[in-house]
Amino acid sequence: MKKQKSKLAGLQKRKAIAGYLFISPFILGFLMFMIKPLLQSLSMAFCQVDLGPASFVQTYAGIKWFNHAFTIDADFVRQLTEVMTKMVINTFAVMVFSFFVALILNQKFHGRALVRAIFFLPVILSSGIVLGLEDNNSVAAQLADTIEQAASGISVTGVIEEIFKTAGVGTKAFEKVFEVIDGIYDVAIASGIQIIIFLSGLQTISSSMYEAADIEGCTAWEALWKITFPMISSLFLVNWIYTIIDFSMRSDNELISKIQVIMAGQLNYGLASAMSWVYFLVVMAFIAITSFLISKGVYYYE
Repeated sequence: MKKQKSKLAGLQKRKAIAGYLFISPFILGFLMFMIKPLLQSLSMAFCQVDLGPASFVQTYAGIKWFNHAFTIDADFVRQLTEVMTKMVINTFAVMVFSFFVALILNQKFHGRALVRAIFFLPVILSSGIVLGLEDNNSVAAQLADTIEQAASGISVTGVIEEIFKTAGVGTKAFEKVFEVIDGIYDVAIASGIQIIIFLSGLQTISSSMYEAADIEGCTAWEALWKITFPMISSLFLVNWIYTIIDFSMRSDNELISKIQVIMAGQLNYGLASAMSWVYFLVVMAFIAITSFLISKGVYYYE
């Protein structure tokens, strides 16, 4: 018994060492290139920054810029609230979409490898260079305009939304649902990594568990919630955190665009740093609270 426990302890130790080796490039890169800018940004948030010919002078200003962001700036609180609301909705949509796509891709069918490759394409398309080409591609923009004109402005979701509005049925809730449906392309683009993580988890579940459940008369729906969901529940936490961080750094984030304008356009490094830190702390608090709640339902097994 002791020998078996020592073997398990040794295995866990080797896994931990392998894990630290995998993340060591990130840790080293963060310590070498990110710590100093992070501390400088924190310092600027509490200072009046005056730019000189070849340097800048920081004068301690207390919480002046934080007060400016919350009480003087007319749009910061509104934009922060809107961004966080979109983050919650988008994260739920990506989680649901990626989970059920992973379930489909885990099935056996002809051309499965090709379909998996197609669903991984959004990861490539969302890379910096390709995304920039997509945003600045006049041909793609012209093609989108042509498609829109050919459709004569007809939208199935728009018609259904108007019906619900006329009937007065859950207007606000349905507006959010239709926003997600209309933005399904963005959801698919943001789901590539999550699909792969869920798929890798699904492939670790032993088929004997499903066979035993089938013998006991378990339906496919019951197997989903009694076997599949608990066995990969830890991956929901991983994907949840990844999706939030990915969304918070998107290039179309209105709040980040505002901060960039204040920093590069108005050269107000103090206010830009204060807003950045408020946004960062709100996102981190949201991650901490939701991760704590999700971890309560995570099933860990040996």
